[in-house]
Amino acid sequence: MTWLITGGAGYIGGHVVRELVADGRRVVVLDDLSSGSPSRLPAGVPLVVGSTLDRAALDAVIAEHAVTGVVHIAAKKAVGESVEQPLRYYRENLTGLQNVLEAAVAGGLRHVLFSSSAAVYGMPDVDLITEETPCAPMNPYGESKLAGEWMVKATGHAHGLSTVSLRYFNVAGTAAPELADDGVSNLVPMVLQRLTTGQAPLVFGDDYATPDGSCVRDYIHVADIASAHLAAVRRLEAAEQPIALTLNIGRGEGVSVLEMIAAIARITGLTTPPQIAPRRAGDPAGVVASAELIHRELDWKAAHDLDAMIGSAWAAWPHRP
Repeated sequence: MTWLITGGAGYIGGHVVRELVADGRRVVVLDDLSSGSPSRLPAGVPLVVGSTLDRAALDAVIAEHAVTGVVHIAAKKAVGESVEQPLRYYRENLTGLQNVLEAAVAGGLRHVLFSSSAAVYGMPDVDLITEETPCAPMNPYGESKLAGEWMVKATGHAHGLSTVSLRYFNVAGTAAPELADDGVSNLVPMVLQRLTTGQAPLVFGDDYATPDGSCVRDYIHVADIASAHLAAVRRLEAAEQPIALTLNIGRGEGVSVLEMIAAIARITGLTTPPQIAPRRAGDPAGVVASAELIHRELDWKAAHDLDAMIGSAWAAWPHRP
């Protein structure tokens, strides 16, 4: 089988590509390089520079590389930006996905793995979020991911595709310096950037209904995200009849922003006290996963703890472009 990975030159995509290649799979990457880099790809992995908004490019890569399944990771993902630019997010995340699914159906693909997000849940009043927790996204990014899940499931049902949607919780860390997150929209690189330039880390709101007033999240190592994708790919390949799964990827452990900053200070030795800033639009107070269903369905669980996430990001920090 050959898997098309959209967004495969990005932070998460690069880890997924490496995981699948290490397990012996053929992979081709489509990426517009807006946030990706060819340097993340293993030697020999074909890279097609193009956008999921370009249906002709998708059709061409599927035909040329005899693609049999797609892992759709390419998307815009900044919550605050989605509030400011909702139409851009609906276009990139939904029209792009529609093109991927239309190309998959036209090309006779049987397997679709969709990168979704915990943002679909919004702010549920539960200690642990299961896949049955009602979805009420609070921002256009989360709305685009929930509508994407609906699109994937409906397409699978109508055309006999096996589908899996993976709801990422908060991703951190790196499996290798060259795969590190070189953006600053995720919390760990955001804090490291501030600390290493002598600035106070920013905490967006300290008046949430949480134990210390800062937002609580379930942080998951990007290497675990990649291993979950491999487990999902194996399940899709083994399915004798079409399947449709929606699964959380998390650790089931909540960490507040203030706790994360304290852990980063402990590991790096950089101890500038944080600065409280106004809340960001669309940020829920607490989002923590139940990871029981993915363990049952894919025999998968996270292998890395918080220190591993922070330590790997810190070790890779000097190698950032």
